[in-house]
Amino acid sequence: MARLADYFVLVAFGPHPRGSGEGQGQILQRFPEKDWEDNPFPQGIELFCQPSGWQLCPERNPPTFFVAVLTDINSERHYCACLTFWEPVESTQEVVCTEDATEKEEEADEGGQARLSSTATAQPGQLFAPKTLVLVSRLDHTEVFRNSLGLIYAIHVEGLNVCLENVIGNLLTCTVPLAGGSQRTISLGAGDRQVIQTPLVDSLPVSRCSVALLFRQLGITNVLSLFCAALTEHKVLFLSRSYQRLADACRGLLALLFPLRYSFTYVPILPAQLLEVLSTPTPFIIGVNAAFQAETQELLDVIIADLDGGTVTVPECVHIPPLPEPLQSQTHNVLSMVLDPELELADLAFPPPTTSASSLKMQDKELRAVFLRLFAQLLQGYRWCLHIVRIHPEPVIRFHKAAFLGQRGLVEDDFLMKVLEGMAFAGFVSERGVPYRSIDLFDELVAHEVARMRADENHPHRVLRHVQELAEQLYKNENPYPAVAMHKVQRPGEASHLRRTHRPFPRLDEGTVQWIVDQAAAKMQGAPPAVKAERRTTVPSGPPMTAILERCSGPHINSARRLEVVRNCISYVFEGKMLEAKKLLPAVLRALKGRAARRCLAHELHLHVQQNRAVLDHQQFDFVVRMMNCCLQDCTSLDEHGIAAALLPLVTAFCRKLSPGVTQFAYSCVQEHVVWSTPQFWEAMFYGDVQTHIRALYLEPSDDRVSPSQEVGETQSQDDERSALDVASEQRRLWPTLSREKQQELVQKEESTVFSQAIHYANRMSYLLLPLDSSKSRLLRERAGLGDLESASNSLVTNSMAGSVAESYDTESGFEDAETCDVAGAVVRFINRFVDKVCTESGVTSDHLKGLHVMVPDIVQMHIETLEAVYRESMRLPPIQKPKLLRPRLLPGEECVLDGLRVYLLPDGREEGVGGSGGGPALLPAEGAVFLTTYRVIFTGMPTDPLVGEQVVVRSFPVAALTKEKRISVQTPVDQLLQDGLQLRSCTFQLLKMAFDEEVGSDSAELFRKQLHKLRYPPDIRGTFAFTLGSAHTPGQPPRVTKDKAPSFRTLSWNLVKNAKKTIGRQYVTRKKYNPPGWENRGQPPPEDQEDEISVSEELEPSTLTPSSALKPSDRMTMSSLVERACCRDYQRLGLGTLSSSLSRAKSEPFRISPVNRMYAICRSYPGLLIVPQSIQDNALQRVSRCYRQNRFPVVCWRSGRSKAVLLRSGGLHGKGVVGLFKAQNTPSPGQAQTDSSSLEQEKYLQAVVSSMPRYADSSGRNTLSSFSSVHMGGHGKWSSVRASGRSSGLGADVGSRLAGRDLLSTPHTNGAPPDSGFLRPQRAALYIIGDKAQLKGVRPDPLQQWELVPIEVFEARQVKASFKKLLKACVPGCPAIESSSASFLRSLEDSEWLIQIHKLLQISVLVVELLDSGSSVLVSLEDGWDITTQVVSLVQLLSDPFYRTLEGFRLLVEKEWLSFGHRFSHRGAHTLAGQSSGFTPVFLQFLDCVHQVHLQFPMEFEFSQFYLKFLGYHHASRRFRTFLLDSDYERIELGLLYEEKGERKGQLACRSVWEYVDRLSKKTPMFYNYTYAPEDTEVLRPYSNVSNLKVWDFYTEETLAEGPPYDWELAQGPPEPPEEERPDGGAPQSRRRVVWPCYDSRPRVQPDAISRLLEELQRLETELGRPSERWKDTWDRVKAAQRLEGRQDGRGTPSSLLVSTVPHHRRSLGVYLQEGPVGSTLSLSLDSDQSSGSTTSSSRQAARRSTSTLYSQFQTAESENRSYEGTLYKKGAFMKPWKARWFVLDKTKHQLRYYDHRVDTACKGVIDLAEVEAVAPGTPTIGAPKTVDEKAFFDVKTTRRVYNFCAQDVPSAQQWVDRIQSCLSDA
Repeated sequence: MARLADYFVLVAFGPHPRGSGEGQGQILQRFPEKDWEDNPFPQGIELFCQPSGWQLCPERNPPTFFVAVLTDINSERHYCACLTFWEPVESTQEVVCTEDATEKEEEADEGGQARLSSTATAQPGQLFAPKTLVLVSRLDHTEVFRNSLGLIYAIHVEGLNVCLENVIGNLLTCTVPLAGGSQRTISLGAGDRQVIQTPLVDSLPVSRCSVALLFRQLGITNVLSLFCAALTEHKVLFLSRSYQRLADACRGLLALLFPLRYSFTYVPILPAQLLEVLSTPTPFIIGVNAAFQAETQELLDVIIADLDGGTVTVPECVHIPPLPEPLQSQTHNVLSMVLDPELELADLAFPPPTTSASSLKMQDKELRAVFLRLFAQLLQGYRWCLHIVRIHPEPVIRFHKAAFLGQRGLVEDDFLMKVLEGMAFAGFVSERGVPYRSIDLFDELVAHEVARMRADENHPHRVLRHVQELAEQLYKNENPYPAVAMHKVQRPGEASHLRRTHRPFPRLDEGTVQWIVDQAAAKMQGAPPAVKAERRTTVPSGPPMTAILERCSGPHINSARRLEVVRNCISYVFEGKMLEAKKLLPAVLRALKGRAARRCLAHELHLHVQQNRAVLDHQQFDFVVRMMNCCLQDCTSLDEHGIAAALLPLVTAFCRKLSPGVTQFAYSCVQEHVVWSTPQFWEAMFYGDVQTHIRALYLEPSDDRVSPSQEVGETQSQDDERSALDVASEQRRLWPTLSREKQQELVQKEESTVFSQAIHYANRMSYLLLPLDSSKSRLLRERAGLGDLESASNSLVTNSMAGSVAESYDTESGFEDAETCDVAGAVVRFINRFVDKVCTESGVTSDHLKGLHVMVPDIVQMHIETLEAVYRESMRLPPIQKPKLLRPRLLPGEECVLDGLRVYLLPDGREEGVGGSGGGPALLPAEGAVFLTTYRVIFTGMPTDPLVGEQVVVRSFPVAALTKEKRISVQTPVDQLLQDGLQLRSCTFQLLKMAFDEEVGSDSAELFRKQLHKLRYPPDIRGTFAFTLGSAHTPGQPPRVTKDKAPSFRTLSWNLVKNAKKTIGRQYVTRKKYNPPGWENRGQPPPEDQEDEISVSEELEPSTLTPSSALKPSDRMTMSSLVERACCRDYQRLGLGTLSSSLSRAKSEPFRISPVNRMYAICRSYPGLLIVPQSIQDNALQRVSRCYRQNRFPVVCWRSGRSKAVLLRSGGLHGKGVVGLFKAQNTPSPGQAQTDSSSLEQEKYLQAVVSSMPRYADSSGRNTLSSFSSVHMGGHGKWSSVRASGRSSGLGADVGSRLAGRDLLSTPHTNGAPPDSGFLRPQRAALYIIGDKAQLKGVRPDPLQQWELVPIEVFEARQVKASFKKLLKACVPGCPAIESSSASFLRSLEDSEWLIQIHKLLQISVLVVELLDSGSSVLVSLEDGWDITTQVVSLVQLLSDPFYRTLEGFRLLVEKEWLSFGHRFSHRGAHTLAGQSSGFTPVFLQFLDCVHQVHLQFPMEFEFSQFYLKFLGYHHASRRFRTFLLDSDYERIELGLLYEEKGERKGQLACRSVWEYVDRLSKKTPMFYNYTYAPEDTEVLRPYSNVSNLKVWDFYTEETLAEGPPYDWELAQGPPEPPEEERPDGGAPQSRRRVVWPCYDSRPRVQPDAISRLLEELQRLETELGRPSERWKDTWDRVKAAQRLEGRQDGRGTPSSLLVSTVPHHRRSLGVYLQEGPVGSTLSLSLDSDQSSGSTTSSSRQAARRSTSTLYSQFQTAESENRSYEGTLYKKGAFMKPWKARWFVLDKTKHQLRYYDHRVDTACKGVIDLAEVEAVAPGTPTIGAPKTVDEKAFFDVKTTRRVYNFCAQDVPSAQQWVDRIQSCLSDA
């Protein structure tokens, strides 16, 4: 029973103490005057009676009633029912007066009152003051309060003859039952009667109609928002003009939250004086009068619900998480069905007669029922996640949030997460988690009705029926006796408040009231306390939980097959079938993405643990750890699915023996997971284990069958196994019956169980938190959680000792190592905080807690010591999981800068390496290391896919080729961990996309980037590999100044002048023939006796150099290796004059070689010797050069042998050049042409060029400039412009009618095919100037001029750069394409516009070739004259002159046009730091691509192979050779390169020139040679240039992962194949067949063409026979000669002599190699080369046709006269090298023993100086020596440096050799 009312208070208006217009409330009287012991008087009632403030009114208001709620410090709610009425104010003075108003009121008698009231009506300014009757109660019976206060007011107003003191006394002594559904009739002694009904269950809230009203005012969506906001702890503010509505709305919202209780600030009616409460930081539900709406505007984080306006305003910064999705929509639908039943029928054709809507009270209960169902669905199965930590003396219960979220499938759900973390839910757990208590509607619903709710989901009517059933129960709870509603209470009459004869409310007699109260209290004391016995039972748990929405988890749905794979793999591991397990591992790691597979893994591993221990071998351990890591990496810090919980006992069970007494457990390898550093995880695990042990404590021993490591939430299979909650419930029931001693004993047992678990967990946590290498403190700091916990402890304990103990531990522990101390300290603090929290919550005694705090540091310290031994031993273990780092092969002179960093090489977007649609194995991703050397970036490793096998994967590129480097973040292929990575892109079309291994620190990765950058962009060109290789540069040379582009001539160093003089003076240097050293020595370090190997003597002849002196022919030969001389030799071949003729100024030649630029004064970027018209003096050239950009004036670079037309090149024109000249003629300005002398010189110069050609009057020669304009250039018969944008570009009208011939006779050919010849044109210009359209705008050439301008549009270098970037991305995308690769590749290829640029170049070149062929000369004058000009000029010469299509000719072409004429290789290749910003612009590569396109169309016209072009393409960017460095000859001379490179060397160094390298390589292998080479004598090539005819160069797309790019030949030589050996059983020899993988093996090497194979075979046979093998070229030439002879004798074209005539003509352009025919024809096509291979005549035509065999036979044996004795000996190579047959020569004259590869070899392979020989003695055979030779045939020659082992063919010859050598020694 409880008091109906605790206090009755009378509050009146009183003036404000500070005299303001506002008044304040004053308590006039309160009853009882003493506070109740159990319920003190609440403070602040005066404020709450008038929430809007105490104010006087000018008129009388009707009385008001509302109930305010106050909450005291103990969270008890006090309901204050306030009835307010207005009384007239006595007088103005009294209002202002601050004296005690109460006394005056006491003195006033009846008459005075009447007088006052009459004056009040008479005065016009009469004011009325409010007075309030307040009833304070802890019970919420609003209607009873309204009636009771109304009765008191009615007695006062109506003047009833009832004593007010009695009524109030009865009210205060009235007691009512709390709950249980009883009813009580009360009377206050004024003839009234009221019936009070108590609810059946007091835990269910009483809502009356408040919920229905709330929905009516705000609507469904708004109420749902408020509901979610209140649950997720947001601030909610209600606004209304009605106080009762505010109170009802707040009550309604609270009723919706059931079964959760709102535990924050709850003020349904907030007084105006307390509005600052709204800015409190804590959540609240508050109601405020709408009059104060303005004050609430600046609240930024408050959700405002306006009840009068029906709106809910949510601020921008507030996010209210909605209900999880199926529930949100379901709840919304059911609510609409309840609130608007008409909605369902609105669309019916024949609606039923109107259904009676539920009464408001019933609707209220239906709405509540909807929310009750919602909570039952949300919290279904919550009891399965309760951990019972203690049962006695009071239950301690914890809720396992993570497991609940995981099993409900709502881990990501923001709403439920916030609800579970909220205070309301914490209260719910402590209140409802108790296993033995009385139960209510919610308990039954969540336990028994879940299945029904799930079944009804899709049947709205069944849902509605369920809602109505629940509503009935809720209604019955509030109104147990609905029929009884007999209230009889006196009410005041209508408008009674307006009556004039009002008396003020009388002062009551305290004594009377107090006497009534005391009487009642005395009665109560005598009566026994009526306690209603609670019906307590075991709370039902209900069915186990299910996911709220059965969602499939995408690609990781765990089929039974996947689980089978996991089981098989584990059984293989434990059976020791490692290979099988290795095959399954990738599939298992993929399967472990799914939850079921992870559970399965944990379960399977449990089965292999006996007695808490499982000792594995190293490989098993490795597998188990990898699978565990894979499981744990997807665990969040909360571990919702219990995976980490299931693995925790396992990581301390699996171990391996490292050495006697040292065991490594799995926990030391699985620490890198965030879950271990999450306190919540450890708490949940701890409570779970404690529950298991507490349960075991109370179960009978026979029942105890549950393993202590039982998984959280796992259901028991047997019925007789009771859950921990059932056990706890049973114990709670028995508790009152136990004796005091028994109770104490149980409490102690439980406490020690918790304590022992705490010790156990302190150990476990130290296992998983202390890193194996305790010096790695970084691990701890980086781990989530530990660092944060250092700063912000989440411990709820206030009186903890953890801090102090940890501090003393840190300071006093005897650690020397600060870092270890740091790690240990952090772990100790973490464990101490954990222990503090769980022990305090679990009721561990303070003594035990102290003991724990002392123990923790010792536990940690012991564990650190154990780990030190484990770490030491584990370091000694060969790591099995990581493959050995494969060291890359390096070039001689290449040094490692950074040793291998472990990385994973990831696929780069090309399909080949990953075994895509092309098939083949998945070579990538691969695991290995990246090395940085002075020359390359190299990755070596092996595929991570174990099914691929042990293939070595190599990908490398020169450092110089790096174009882009960016940091990326990628997943490692094996462990799927997110790692830092690096993506390096190179212009040689390799891409290294790498993920650093976790062992590589970020500092190492950063160092790698810095070093790479330093090597890629050295500050000076001398820092590049080509310079640093082999020698340091002379310190005396000043470094090149890159900034100063054009220093004055005087500032050139003396060194430069001296070098420049050599340009002409070099002829007088005579030298002995230099023999390139043997190829065998290339790959090994040079032997020590090297100085003697090559002897070069240089003597200057005494004759001094004078310009007029003629050159001797013999001297001409000695200059053959100079670039200028190369040019000169080419000029001589072309008949453009010789140096001698130019020096003697012979007038017969139209052109001469001018040395005007020998000091590089006129043009820095031109060569020293230039071809100019004979008639132009040197001094005029200086003036001409001013008209052209970069002073690059027109010079001749080629002359047609037949038409005598010349090709000139120059830079673009300055504005005042030819263009100005032409403009001047068209618009005559006074003497402009005469005044500008350089323009005049220029005109003279061009005139000289024209006049130097044969006259054009006779139209002799082939006029083959046929319909070129119409066909190639777009078909308009005009030059127009070669547009950069379009594909089919046109040449348009500016050239005029002479070229176009007015009318077009020939039709345009399809496909851009070469036009037919024969369309003659009577008049042609003698010189066509091809220039940039932009320069030649507005030019009108005069018809009398003999030259004509051809304006064309060309692309610029930056367009080439941009296009190349896109081409790189297209060929090596970097990441896998989304769509089918071929389509996306072609699209990105098209976007790059690379092929369009190739098309443009070929088109212009073919045009120039046509013009030259028709007899007109052409001047190419584009841009600065060093990019596109060079491309066009080189292509034109290549197409026009067969000589340039030979190996020697192509070299000459590149040296002349690209190197001598100053293509800026260093600038375009961004070789130094200065060029970094300009980036890589592949102008030379584009030229090579054009050559490749021509090569494809004319495969028989080129002596060199496609590989040669790729080789040059690779090495022009690699900076391995000095050939392609620097921007001009001038710069090369300045650095002293030009002469040194040509062989001025002491000793054999690595090749510095690419040409020298090619020469050496060509002697050894025919890789650069094209066997189908069979040129036609005078063929001018006219390739198709349309884009459709062009092919993507395979240089861009192909790759060999077996050894990296094949262009560094030494590195690409794989291990030699083993010879075929007979089987021991006499069977057939094993086949040498092998699998050739795309993109892995180099197909040309694995499967060479037939001719290379035959030549190799021949060489092998010769070696076997002991004959010195010949050079391949000699053999090849012999075969060709024989073939030709055979063809001559047998006139008919037999298959074996398939001559030129039998090959169809169109093979040359279409690339048809062979018709079908007999077998012999494979070789024969290429055997039709020229007959005059021996001829060396200097006529230009024959020089062009001279066979390249002369290149190889030019070395004669210079030492023939010095051979005193020679023969074959076997020589043992240096250490670890095999025996080889060599041709030895004993030279008495030079006193040396030389050896060669074979008899006819001219290049000496090595020299033994006899002066150093100490002794010659008999030798013994060693491993690998020839088998058939007698032992006595061996002898040794001992020198001061080493011992040489020799073996002759037989004993006599050995004796002969020994004698000869001895005699030589004795002669000396």
